[in-house]
Amino acid sequence: MKTEKQHRFSDRREIDTWLSDKTPLQIAEETARMEPAQQEAVFRHIDRDLSLDVFKQLNVAQQERMLEVTERDQAVFLLEELDPDDRARLFNELPVDVAARYLAKLSAEERRLTNQLLSYPKESAGRIMSPEFLALRPSMTVMEALDYIRKNGRKAETVHTLPVTDEQTRLIGLCELSDLVLGAPERQVSEIMHKCPHAVKPQTDQEEVARLLQAADLLALPVVDEDLLLLGIVTVDDAMDVLTLEESEDLARSGGAEPLGRPYFSVSDFRLAKSRVLWLVVLIVAATLTVQVLNMFESMLETVVSLALFIPLLIGTGGNAGAQSSTTIVRSMAVGDVQPSDFVRTLLREGRVGFLLGAMLGLLSYLPVSLYAGYALALVVSLTLVSICTLASVVGSMMPLAARFFGVDPAVASAPFVTTIVDATGLLVYFMIAKAILNL
Repeated sequence: MKTEKQHRFSDRREIDTWLSDKTPLQIAEETARMEPAQQEAVFRHIDRDLSLDVFKQLNVAQQERMLEVTERDQAVFLLEELDPDDRARLFNELPVDVAARYLAKLSAEERRLTNQLLSYPKESAGRIMSPEFLALRPSMTVMEALDYIRKNGRKAETVHTLPVTDEQTRLIGLCELSDLVLGAPERQVSEIMHKCPHAVKPQTDQEEVARLLQAADLLALPVVDEDLLLLGIVTVDDAMDVLTLEESEDLARSGGAEPLGRPYFSVSDFRLAKSRVLWLVVLIVAATLTVQVLNMFESMLETVVSLALFIPLLIGTGGNAGAQSSTTIVRSMAVGDVQPSDFVRTLLREGRVGFLLGAMLGLLSYLPVSLYAGYALALVVSLTLVSICTLASVVGSMMPLAARFFGVDPAVASAPFVTTIVDATGLLVYFMIAKAILNL
């Protein structure tokens, strides 16, 4: 409650007091949790000296809001001072006419750099790379390289990892700043640089780039064209942003909703509902399969009423098993542990795991079910658990892999969707086993 009161500003003095003891990062984090009206009040009263530091810490949705409530000259100043990759990311989210208007107000050089990045496909390495880099020559000595960095380093995105290029700007190596600082002054860059460095093309998917940076434990990754000409670098902070975004999208879709793409409190109730309703409609339609199965075996249920008692247990267990499998495979695919080429291998593995789970649950449930409903029905339930867990695990692993094969985000094959399919097929298996064992 205290935090809520602090965020209900009544005049400029309260806002100034609130801002006075906050760092730019704290302002960005706390405004993300405010209602839109409160955000607007804060952004209107941030002074010019502080505004740039705060603007750089804001997410894209908040930056858009700040531009809306800031005077035009100040807005252009903020955009001019952004790194090209951050500016391109923001322009990608702005309405086309608004982005074009701001783009026209930028200096010629910043406009050129921004247009260069915007020319690459969305969610590609070209969109998130920085064209402002500092490249060394292999013939430089360590002392010359350090002098060059001191004179020109402020213009670069980072100086911690420095590409090494030849006279045609072709990438031939990478040099760490720590190697230069610790190296003998007379040694040449060619002697201490890392040859055959990791590099990506500008069309490479941004998530693949981020995973490579993470796996190779790099601070920056060069982006080159077909002739190995250096175009830019992707830094680790951009990679972290990409991974956070991708994981947020996967988490939302695995729960049967569309990603919001902005902080929770900065979106309207209608937009929240809109992000969820489509999948709920799809799942309702899919759930009609379950209704059809129940309708097919209505007479069997009338004959053995106790069969209906175990339906929630069986479809719930099957749905949970399928969700576990689906979530595991989606995550494994995201980090590169599972590839579409592993389709058969993965299905066989998940089938074995599902069978083991079903066998364990079947054994655990046999005695209590037999005491309650008799040995014959206990056998039906136990065998159904074995079958439904095996089926659910196979379906749960198959759908994300199939989605990737057809070029669809694997997270779209979400746990709720898998659960709905397993519910219908699981009931079908249940009634077929019951019919065979109970002679119905």
